[in-house]
Amino acid sequence: MSSSLKVLYSNRVSQFLISQWFFITLAVFIVLAYFFPNFARHDGTIRAEYSIGYGAVAAIFLQSGLSMKTQKLCYNLGNWRAHTSVLTISFLVTSSIMFGLCAAIKRAHDSNIDDWVLMGLIVTATCPTTVASNVVMTQKAGGNDLLCLCEVFIGNVLGAFVTPALVQMYASCSLFAFGNPASGTSVSHLYADVMKQIGLSVFVPLFVGQVVQNVFPKQVTWCLTTFKLGKVGSFCLVLIMWSSFSTAFHQNAFESVSHACIIFLVFFNIAIYLFFTGICYIWARPWFLPKLFPTEPTQSSSKLYTALYRILMPFYCSKKNAITVMFCGAAKTAALGVSLITSQYGSDSPHLGKLLVPLVLYQSEQVITANFLVSFFKKWAADENNVEETVVVSNDIESGADSSAKKSCNIDKESLESSSAMK
Repeated sequence: MSSSLKVLYSNRVSQFLISQWFFITLAVFIVLAYFFPNFARHDGTIRAEYSIGYGAVAAIFLQSGLSMKTQKLCYNLGNWRAHTSVLTISFLVTSSIMFGLCAAIKRAHDSNIDDWVLMGLIVTATCPTTVASNVVMTQKAGGNDLLCLCEVFIGNVLGAFVTPALVQMYASCSLFAFGNPASGTSVSHLYADVMKQIGLSVFVPLFVGQVVQNVFPKQVTWCLTTFKLGKVGSFCLVLIMWSSFSTAFHQNAFESVSHACIIFLVFFNIAIYLFFTGICYIWARPWFLPKLFPTEPTQSSSKLYTALYRILMPFYCSKKNAITVMFCGAAKTAALGVSLITSQYGSDSPHLGKLLVPLVLYQSEQVITANFLVSFFKKWAADENNVEETVVVSNDIESGADSSAKKSCNIDKESLESSSAMK
C-alpha cells in the first residue's frame, strides 16, 4: 500500500472515530463503571448525586441559557397545547401501554422474566421525561429546544406527585400487588428533593445564562462559537449515564436477574422506545387534520369550519415542535428516576436492583437510539430551519438598512447644521 493510500485510510479512520466519539466515550465510561462502581455512584467517592446530578446537569442548562433568546423562551412557556400533549403522553399513554404489555408478559408465566423486573418497567414508564438528554438531542436535531426546556421543567416538577400516584394505581392490580410500595409518607420528602434538584440544576443555571446573555451579548456569542460549548452538553450526558451505571453495578443490579432477562430488556426497550416515538409523532401531527382543514378560513367559510379550524389546527405541531414532542414524550429520566424509586421502595430494599435494571438500561438505550434518530430528524426539519434562517437574515438586512438610513439622516442633519453655522 502506497504512502498516500495509507494517509487517506488513516484520515478516514480518524474522521470516523471523531464522528463516533459519543459512543466510544460512553463505552469507555461504562467499562469504568463496571470495574470501579464506587467512584461515580450515588453516595460514592465523588458524591455523584451532587457533582454529576447537579454539576453536569447545571452545565447543560447554563449553556442552554447562554444560547437561547429570552423572548422566545417566554413565548414557548405559553404553548399549553404542546405541554398538554407531552404530559399526557409521558405520564398516561406510555405508562398505560407499558402496564398492559407487562400484564400480558406476566400472564405468560415465563420463568426467565422476573416479576420485579416487570414492576421496574412499569415504574420506569411512570417516570417523567429525562432532564438532560432531551435538550441535547433536540438541539442537535434542530428542534425547538426552548420548548424542550419548558417540558423538562414542568414534567419533572409534576413527576414528584404524578409518578408515586401512578405506581400506586398500577400496583393496586392483583397482578402487581407484590410491588406496591405503599409509602405515602415519602411523597412530601420526594417533592422537596425534586424541587431542590430542579431548582439548582435547571432553573438557577438557566436564569444565570439568560442574565449573562442579555448583559454581555457579544461576549457570550464569541465564547459559544470560539470554544464550541455546544459539545459540553453531550459530554455531560455521558457523565450522567456513567453515574447511573455505576449505581446499578454497585447494587449488583445486573447480577440479580438472569442473562435471558437482560437480553429481553435490551431488545424490548429499543422496540418500545421507537413505538413510543411513533405515537408521539402521530399525536403531534395527526394526519387527518390537514385533510379536514386543507385551507385557512376565509370570509366565505362557514362559522363551524372557522371555529373548528381555530380550535383543532393549533394542535398540529410544526416539525420543530414535533421533534421536541417525540424526544420528550418517549424519554424517561434516570437522574431523578433513581431518587423516585429509592424514595418509594427504600434504599435497603432487597429488590431495588431489579427495579433499577429496566430504568438504567432504558436510559442508555434511549440516548443511543435518539442519537441515531437525530440525523433523520434534522433532515426532516431542514426546510423549516432554512425558512427561519432566511427570515432572520432578511430581518438583519432590514435592520441594517434602517440603521444605515438613520446614520445618513444624521450625517445630512449634521452637515446642514454646520453649513448654517458657517453662514
